[in-house]
Amino acid sequence: MKQPLGVILAGGQATRMGGGDKGLLQLGVQSVLGHVIERLTPQVDRVALNANGDAARFAGLKLPVLPDSIDGFAGPLAGVLAGLDWAAEQGADTIVTAAADTPFFPGDLVPQLLLASEGMTHPLVLAATPDAKRGTARHPTFGLWPVALRDDLRAALQGGLRKVVMWTQTHEGREALFPHEVAFFNINTPQDLARAQEML
Repeated sequence: MKQPLGVILAGGQATRMGGGDKGLLQLGVQSVLGHVIERLTPQVDRVALNANGDAARFAGLKLPVLPDSIDGFAGPLAGVLAGLDWAAEQGADTIVTAAADTPFFPGDLVPQLLLASEGMTHPLVLAATPDAKRGTARHPTFGLWPVALRDDLRAALQGGLRKVVMWTQTHEGREALFPHEVAFFNINTPQDLARAQEML
């Protein structure tokens, strides 16, 4: 399998942060997005950013900016689809997604997702962590996605599907288990940002 392309999902509306781009908030010496890019880049062939609105605000990152092709802020799956369409243009087979507001995700995210996908015709794997009540907790913005299923995903989104896990279960998606939930800590509120500063 070719090395996946990386797609950072930044298409949300950040309502709990008062709007704007959570990824552009300062965290230590760089932006939250800077941390995400720094972690993802060594693990993939190249990186793009899924975001809506004026792409110029991300010009300093020097990354391709991929807007959703599905109207109306259709959630993470719309960002996945944008990434899959971009990957198809690049001749890639898969993408790995990471959330723009989650700066501490594992440095072995991609290898573990690929390991969990072994033997799958269409590699489709979500990151997960142990959960005392549910067994595992999935982190649906962190996953390995096959370009081969992009038209199926497009049809599902056009049909109104928004829940990531509903779609992955349809295609017998797997989980890659990571030991520490804190690695997937995401920044949704000013309080979360303050906590992230302490975690640096």
